[in-house]
Amino acid sequence: MTDEGVHMALSSADRSTGKAAFNGIWLPIAVVIALIVFFSLASDAFFSLRNMTGILGQASTLLLACLGASFVVLMGSIDLSVGAIVLLVGAVTVTALNAFGMGVDALAVSLVAGALLGLVNGVLYSLGRIPSFVVTLGTLSVFTGAAWELLQGRALRFSSPAFEELAIGQFIPHVPNIALFAIGVWVLASLAGQMTRFGRYMYIIGGGEAVARNVGIPLTRYKIYAFVISGLLAGLAGALAVARLGAAGPTLGQELLLNSLAAIVVGGTSLSGGIGGVHRTLIGVAIIALLDNGLNLMGVNQYTQMVIKGAVVVAAVLISQDRRGSIVIK
Repeated sequence: MTDEGVHMALSSADRSTGKAAFNGIWLPIAVVIALIVFFSLASDAFFSLRNMTGILGQASTLLLACLGASFVVLMGSIDLSVGAIVLLVGAVTVTALNAFGMGVDALAVSLVAGALLGLVNGVLYSLGRIPSFVVTLGTLSVFTGAAWELLQGRALRFSSPAFEELAIGQFIPHVPNIALFAIGVWVLASLAGQMTRFGRYMYIIGGGEAVARNVGIPLTRYKIYAFVISGLLAGLAGALAVARLGAAGPTLGQELLLNSLAAIVVGGTSLSGGIGGVHRTLIGVAIIALLDNGLNLMGVNQYTQMVIKGAVVVAAVLISQDRRGSIVIK
C-alpha cells in the first residue's frame, strides 16, 4: 500500500461525497427543529424538564447502539444483530452481577462480550465471504435465542447501586449519566471517523471495494474491525440499558433493529456506503427519539408508530440516495 494511492482514493471519495454531504446535512437538522416545534405545540408536557430528561435517557441507549453500526453501514455493509447483542450482553451482565457480586467492574464483562459477538459477525462475514445481511440475520436469531435461554423467559433483576449509578446518576443535574456516556462516545467515534486511518478507510471501502483493494487496504482486517466496534458499542449500550432499567428482560433491545437502521439512514449515512458518517448519526437518533416520545405523548399506538417510522426510513433513502447509482448492501 502506498501513501500516494491512499491519498488519491481519499481525494476521489471526498469529491464524490462532498456535494452529497453538504446537501444531506441540512434536511435532518430541519426535521429535528420541525419536530420540536410541532410536539411542543401538540403537547404541553413535551417541553417539560422531566420529559427532556426522559428523552435523553431513552435516546442514549439508541445512540450507543447506532455508533458502531454506523461504521458498518458506512463501509457498505449492514449489522442487523445490534438489538440482539444488546439483549444478550444485557442478560450476561445481569447474570455476572448476580453470580459474582460484581459492581462497576461488570462493565468490562459487557464490553468484552459485545466485542466477541461482533468478532463472530466480522469473521463470518469477511473470512466466510457471506453477505453481511445474511450473517447478521442469522446471528440475530442465535444471539436472541441464547439470551432467552439465559433469561428463561423472565426479567432478571440485580442489586448493585454502584452499577445503576452509571446510568441513572446525574453528575450534571437533570442530565442522566448514560447521556454523558453516549455523548462522550459519539465525540470519540466522530473524531475516529474523520481523523483516523480506520475512519478514512471505511469511506474508501464504502465508496468501492475495488479501489480499496487496488490501493492496498487490507479489506478483511478492517471489515472485522468495523464489526468488532459495532459489537463493542452495542455491548456498552446493553450494559447501560440494564443499569438504567434495573433488570434485563426478554424484550430488551427489541426496537433497536428498526430504530438503529432508521437513525443511521435518516441521519444521512447512505446504505450504499461511502457517504455520511458517525457524526451524523446523532441527528438521526434525535429524530427517532423525538418521534417516539412525541407520538407517545399524543397517544398514538405502537402499531401506527411503526408505520410512521418505516415511512420515514423509506423517505430518507429516497431523498438521500445517489440517483446515478444503486444501493447495494455488501
